[in-house]
Formats: sequence, structure tokens, C-alpha cells
Amino acid sequence: MTAPALQFSDDQATAYDAVAERLRAAGVDLDNALLQPPREAGQGVMAVIGKAGSGKTLLLAELYKALEQAGVEVVSGDYEGRRRKDRRTLAILAPTNKAASVLRLRGVPATTIHRILYTPVYDPEYERIAEWLAGNGERPEIEGLTEQALDRAEAFYARNKSVPGALAAAGLRGSDFITGWKRREDPLDIGFVDEASMLDTRQFDDLKEIFPTLVLFGDPAQLAPVNQSGSMVFDALAAPRKLSLSRIHRQDADNPILDLAHALADPQLEFHDFERMVEDTARRDDRVVWGQRVEVDLMARSPVLVWRNATRVRLINAFRAVHGAAETELLPGEPLICDGIELPLKHRKRRLDLEARGLIKGAQVIYLGPGNRPGFSRLHVIGAEDPRVSAASIIKIEKPDEEEPFIPHAARMGAAFLHGAAVTIHKAQGSQWDTVQVFAPDLYVAARMGRVEAGQPLWKRLAYVAITRAQERLIWVVRNRLAKPSHPLRVDDLKAAPVALTLEQPEPDAPEPGLP
Repeated sequence: MTAPALQFSDDQATAYDAVAERLRAAGVDLDNALLQPPREAGQGVMAVIGKAGSGKTLLLAELYKALEQAGVEVVSGDYEGRRRKDRRTLAILAPTNKAASVLRLRGVPATTIHRILYTPVYDPEYERIAEWLAGNGERPEIEGLTEQALDRAEAFYARNKSVPGALAAAGLRGSDFITGWKRREDPLDIGFVDEASMLDTRQFDDLKEIFPTLVLFGDPAQLAPVNQSGSMVFDALAAPRKLSLSRIHRQDADNPILDLAHALADPQLEFHDFERMVEDTARRDDRVVWGQRVEVDLMARSPVLVWRNATRVRLINAFRAVHGAAETELLPGEPLICDGIELPLKHRKRRLDLEARGLIKGAQVIYLGPGNRPGFSRLHVIGAEDPRVSAASIIKIEKPDEEEPFIPHAARMGAAFLHGAAVTIHKAQGSQWDTVQVFAPDLYVAARMGRVEAGQPLWKRLAYVAITRAQERLIWVVRNRLAKPSHPLRVDDLKAAPVALTLEQPEPDAPEPGLP
């Protein structure tokens, strides 16, 4: 088989052919664009692994394009049309909204694992629009919607393949057309999972139940999920089902950040040697910065990455102090991290609604202000396709040397949040930012402790993950100092986020999911 003539290295071409062969055995022939009805057994699990810059995302994107050209339908998680026995489908998944948004910005229609495990229930009237947009029905006539509104929906869907986005373009709110969420009962077909190093065993088992053919894309040098003894779900796969990419893709060849990340593989490299390497790189390339202080302006959108929880709490309180934030309230523009949903089991429907709108554990969120009811907050979920949410919130501000967090305001139950100006490197996995600040004194402590994880010094794994979160610029902060902010916190920069203008709901009339 001949792989696409697109800058593939030898190992990328080998991996492409191997995945294509598995797909052909499952009834999807990429060479001849021939599709056979899905087979119940599928082809099981295989993995494509490689360090940052080895071309995993490029390979995933090219396989997606080939599958789409062959006639395989993409299941996005926002709407699934009527099932046909002969239909072949593909879902492209990531563990977090941020990781999914990185793929979407590259033209790959990714969604979160949660949005595949739980599917929306549409109002029957508006489901007719969704079926029409998906090519499974005639153009409908809907009371209250003009022909111009349907034209806007059609134009939006042609560009973005998002049913909720198209319905929002027609002037509808999510509460108009989505009446609830349900756990997926029927299996799908082919699944691609990016950032698979983040998968825990439970998520992996869920995905194997849903997808007869599952391809994982992951980085073996990252940190394994907590409580998994340093192992990743693809570690146990046999060699024929685990394909390794080693060559750095030529588009990334001139990248000092990746050079530093890959230098960590040298078993003789000590921490002080690595810091000297960072400093030398910073002298000749402005994409790496030897930082004498933490840049507070960046913390509002790109958290400082730390190892120790105590460091995280100190930096967060310093960030709030320099912005003059009172203990009793949050300022619009403050970053938050979702810490889960605090709802009893009897409120499962409300939990699913909040999670489906992006409020899953680890989601990066910006506080916009109080909601219309006590305990509610208006939020912008970074990376979500529909980023504006108003929800019952429990916001916790941790204080140095205090066991219990301070809670400026809260609903009785709802989505829980911690401050997000600084996060641990573990929680940063799956996310990327243009500029990343790494708090090096924490990694020095890890190096002094001599801890080892999966046969490698822990400080090297931490440094590798932290460094590879940076897309354009890395700031290696070497001193425990904080710069002064150059401007107050803001929220106007969020209005230009992808799809946000189309999907933003009018605040005065927007229903607020959660509990009063």
C-alpha cells in the first residue's frame, strides 16, 4: 500500500500502512475507498506512540482525511443521526476540552470522551433540522424559524459540521433543542484517541466496550495517570499492535523547545546540566526564556506549571494579591480549574448536563461574573465548542498553611472549582498554550529527592511534560519572584474564541443548568 505523499517519515509511513491494514481487516479499504458493513468483532486495540514532535497528530489527521474520503461518517458527539446497518463511523476523541480544541484548530473534528459516552437527547421538532443537516432528510419547515435562519444553520454546518453550532446560528439556545443526556447504549465503530497516555483503566475499558476498532495515539514519556503505578494503558499491548514513531518531523526540526525535551532522554544528564542547556538555548533563541520572575500577566490565561501543591497555592495567592482581589469575591477574568461536580446521584441528569457543557474535571475556565441567581457564576470554558456557561458553582480558594479552602461564594451543590493561575504538571497533561512558564525550583526539589518513575528520574518526566505544553515559547522561571501586572484582569479577549460569538447565549434570558 502507498501512503499519502505528504512529508511522511519512514516510521510514519510504516505506521500509516499498519493502521490502514487493520482498518482493511475491519472492512474499510482506504486504498480503493471501499466500505463493507461493520463487523461486530472489529480489530481490537492498537497504539501509535512517540514523543513530542514525532508526528502523531499529523498521522492522525491524515488517517482521518483518508477515512472521510472513503465515505466513513464522523460522529462528533453533539448529534448522532439515525443508525443504518451499513454505516461506517469514526469518532476522534481526547480526554479534555483543551486537548480536543487543539485538534479542532488543526481541522480535525475532535470531541471529548465524555461527549461520546453520553449522547444528547434532542427535541423531536428540532431533531428534524439535525437530520436535514446530516443529509438524512428534507429541508424542514419549523414554526418560529424563518428560511433565512435555516440558511444560516446550513451555512454554519457546511463549515463546522456542528449541529449545536448550526442551531445556535439559527437563533436557538441549547435549552431549546437539547432536552437531556443519556449513557450510550449501542456500540460505535472506529475510534481514534489522542493524548492516550492520560487514559485511566476505567476510561479504557469504557472505550473498548464502545469501539470494536480502537487506535490510541500517545506519548510514552509523559506522566502516567495517578494510581496506575507509572504504567499507561498501551504499555501492555503486544509489539505488532504498538507502533513507535521516533524521527522528529521536519516541520519541527528547528524547534529549541523540542530539542530540550528530547535532551532529557540522555541517562547521563543531571539537573544542573539541563539548566545550563536551557540557559545556553535562551541566549541564542528568543523562543526559550531564562526567567528571573513569574510573569503575572500570563498567569490569567496560561497557568504556571509546578510540581508541589504548596507552590501552586502560594503562586495563586500572590497572583490574587497583586491584582487586589478581595478574599470575599472573585474578579472577572480570574482563571479557574474545574475540580469535578458535587451533586448526589439522584441529580444524575443535571450532572450530565454540566459535564456535557465542558465542566469536567480539569477543564480550564475563566470567571466572567456572578450569575442571575445566588450561587451561580457566568463562566467561559476554554476549548469548549460552546464556551459560555452559567452554572451553580462552588469556588474554593486555597490558602497557604491552612487545611480548609476559603469559599468566596457557593451554591449548595454544583460544579466545584479551584483557582487556575497555577496548576500541577500532572493536571497540565493534555493541554497546550502558546507560552508556558515552568517553575524550575520545584523541579530542582524533585531532582534532589531522587525519585524514580517507570525507570526514569521523576524530575525528567516532569520537565518533559511541562516543556512540551509550550507551542511557541517556553519561560524557565528560576527565582521565586512575581512580576507586577501591566494591566487589570480582562475578559474582552475571550470574545474572539473560536465559535464563541455564534454560540454565546444571551445572558438575561439564559437558563442556568445546575441546582439553585
